[in-house]
Amino acid sequence: MKIFHIAERPEWDAARQAGGPYEVSTRGQTLAEVGFIHASRDEEQVRTVERAFYADLDDLVLLVIDPQGLDVRHEPVGDDVFPHIYGPLPIEAVIDVRPLPGNR
Repeated sequence: MKIFHIAERPEWDAARQAGGPYEVSTRGQTLAEVGFIHASRDEEQVRTVERAFYADLDDLVLLVIDPQGLDVRHEPVGDDVFPHIYGPLPIEAVIDVRPLPGNR
């Protein structure tokens, strides 16, 4: 089962070029600040998060993540449940990188 994370392309590119890991929790906040990396369980959740938090940005990518071996906890947020990745995201766990619709 895959999970997903919206990333700003420059932050993802920097982590990839450095050989990892990726340590951005969410827009403008690091893993160290938040304690986990926000993720989505499916593409419907991705669209909801994109509309709510990233609508004004146009250089985004969707990281498709294989959660095997990661500390992923499914936790309630409001009326929904989201996967949260506790710890840095190894570059190798990202199995695909997709442009988000409407983005470069």
